[in-house]
Amino acid sequence: MPVAQPLAKDTATASYGNFDTHFFHGQDEVSKDGTLRLNSKVREEAKFTPFLPEWDPKHKLDPLVFHKYEDPALRADPAFPNLLPDFSPAEASVKKITPRLGTQIDGIQLSSLSNAGKDELALLVAQRGVVIFRNQDFAQHGPQYAVDYGKHFGKLHVHQTSGAPKGHPELHITFRRPDRKEFNRVFHDNTSSIAFHTDVSYELQPPSYTFFSVLDGPEAGGDTLFSDSVTAFERLSPAFQDFLSTLHVVHSSKEQAANSQGQGGIQRRAPVTHIHPLVRYHPVLKKKTLYVNSSFSRRIVELKRPESDNLLQFLYRLTNDAQDLQLRANWGPGSVVIWDNRRVNHSAVIDWEEPILRHAFRITPQGERPVEDPKYLNDPTYYPSSLTEDV
Repeated sequence: MPVAQPLAKDTATASYGNFDTHFFHGQDEVSKDGTLRLNSKVREEAKFTPFLPEWDPKHKLDPLVFHKYEDPALRADPAFPNLLPDFSPAEASVKKITPRLGTQIDGIQLSSLSNAGKDELALLVAQRGVVIFRNQDFAQHGPQYAVDYGKHFGKLHVHQTSGAPKGHPELHITFRRPDRKEFNRVFHDNTSSIAFHTDVSYELQPPSYTFFSVLDGPEAGGDTLFSDSVTAFERLSPAFQDFLSTLHVVHSSKEQAANSQGQGGIQRRAPVTHIHPLVRYHPVLKKKTLYVNSSFSRRIVELKRPESDNLLQFLYRLTNDAQDLQLRANWGPGSVVIWDNRRVNHSAVIDWEEPILRHAFRITPQGERPVEDPKYLNDPTYYPSSLTEDV
């Protein structure tokens, strides 16, 4: 059975701040029963109180273990008869955002989809990387509905440190307080808020799809950037593709856990590191995709430290800076964005001028364990064990 591996002693501690998910001692408050929560002034300002985050220090979880994952996209009808039935253009619209990445849909309610329609939704998200649904009633159905909906796409991930609505730990809440201190933390030692990543790539089985809904936020700004890792890999020369396909990368949750602890927050399970292929196989697209990100990737295990650092920086620049690989999703009332973590990296954008409350929830079903070859899919014995001795 694959197990978490410790980082090498010489692995540098990368700074990582996930400022919208942590409890902050001195700014938030502690209830009588010991539950950590936002301060009363902020809670009163929130419009979607059922989705407000809490942090329970007593909530402890066992390490995640391997489980078989069947992608719902693999059973979908590629003609999309249940997701995109015949409709009048006056009633609904479906349009591409860029030629290869992203689709925007208006006039179709996610809450009205049958199970077959949800399977087709997974296929469309895999094919387009990002799908933006406008004017949805998703949030109005409440936290339990969101949890039940997400379970169709896989076993739901419970985040190691983030806040969640009471009784619904499967929902990851991002919450930026309407406080100048929030901005000071983000830009205290940075000149940009951009931090591309794929969700919790450090887990044994990182998420396949992510559902993200912004409940409240600034009138303008606060967009999300996405970058296409499939096209990024295809841009590389064949010889370089072959070389990268032999490499594996350490992904770590330790820095995120330390950040939470340093702010007085919680830790639901012990932090982990896992080794994943630098180039992973996408079981729906049947293509290869780069699987590195500057937030959670730490080093390439087959290379010496300077070689690893330089190669990772090259790949980060490719996925983070190439604007012809990217799209920018803006948020409006009722918007729900769904993306494929195996296909895209993403980053929040903090660019609004005044401290404004931004409240969102995320659903993240776990996917298959990343592998470099389809012959290893859902193989519980798969693991590059020969690479772990020096990691």
